[in-house]
Amino acid sequence: MVLTPEEWVRQHFVQFLIDVKKYPVSLIALEKQLVINNRKKRTDILIFNNEGKHDIIVECKAPSIKITQDTFDQIARYNLKLRANYLIVTNGLSHFYCKMDFENETYVFLKEIPDYQ
Repeated sequence: MVLTPEEWVRQHFVQFLIDVKKYPVSLIALEKQLVINNRKKRTDILIFNNEGKHDIIVECKAPSIKITQDTFDQIARYNLKLRANYLIVTNGLSHFYCKMDFENETYVFLKEIPDYQ
């Protein structure tokens, strides 16, 4: 397996989730497939809650990739189907954390994601 820059970011973010935020390994799925508009897509990291519902979607980009509105649009499209509570976009250097507000169909930026409860 080739360690691409994006894969390096994903592996390090998973370690951050496990070691720092204390998320159990058993609740973390990598490259979970979903179908949107009859097209197969994959989430980089998908974290479930204790009830087995989607809680956090993480989109990883290579460090050389600038985080743009297009990146958020991509993860937002995934979340129309998954309905996770939090969205995270990271390139390993910059991290953006959002909490969904489904009632107002928007998201609120956070300083960080909560620790595992």
